[in-house]
Amino acid sequence: MQMLQNSVGRKLVMAVTGLFLFLFVVVHLLGNSSVFMGADGINSYAEHLHALGPVVWIFRLVLLGLFALHIFFGIQLTLENRAAREIEYNEKKNLRTSFGARTMIYTGLIILAFLLYHLLHFTMHVTNPEISVGALAPDALGRADVFTMMVLSFQKFFISLVYVGAMVTLLLHLSHGVQSLFQTLGWLGANSLPVMEKVGRAAAVVIFAGFISIPVSILLGLINV
Repeated sequence: MQMLQNSVGRKLVMAVTGLFLFLFVVVHLLGNSSVFMGADGINSYAEHLHALGPVVWIFRLVLLGLFALHIFFGIQLTLENRAAREIEYNEKKNLRTSFGARTMIYTGLIILAFLLYHLLHFTMHVTNPEISVGALAPDALGRADVFTMMVLSFQKFFISLVYVGAMVTLLLHLSHGVQSLFQTLGWLGANSLPVMEKVGRAAAVVIFAGFISIPVSILLGLINV
């Protein structure tokens, strides 16, 4: 496609895929938060997803495609930007550039690594099979016992630490990414940019707090089997 032959087009693809991935993160958080409703909440949520059958796998493939495009063009744009620097300054002054903006490529790659681990953990049951295989036995209503699998997993300090660390990375990525995607799509003006920067950081903090509240609550014994 001709649009992808220039950096503006590639940035637009980054923004659109980033928007859909951000919406998925929000929906995923809302679904996972049903664990606070107890076993019936999260197990019922998982059963509804399972009942969708092929639709879930189609959605996962589409999501995987969006993530692949986002990563590919993110790396490509980063390499192009670095190659365009003909002169390296002895001292860099990032007066308006946040830490989240400067580390986007690194946090993106860490999130990719975490996503692979997350799939191996909760979807494919490769890591910690002694927990996932046993816990996925039917509950009293004949549903997969996702609640028990989550609780037993996050009761292990190392697993919770991995998830919390990944959410710190997501926090950094979203703190700049949310504002950046709206700016790239042309939805921000000079006056609204500072406001969206604050909104983006606030959204990142809320998502971070929401996700880490699950392993932290389990570690503290607030959620238990």
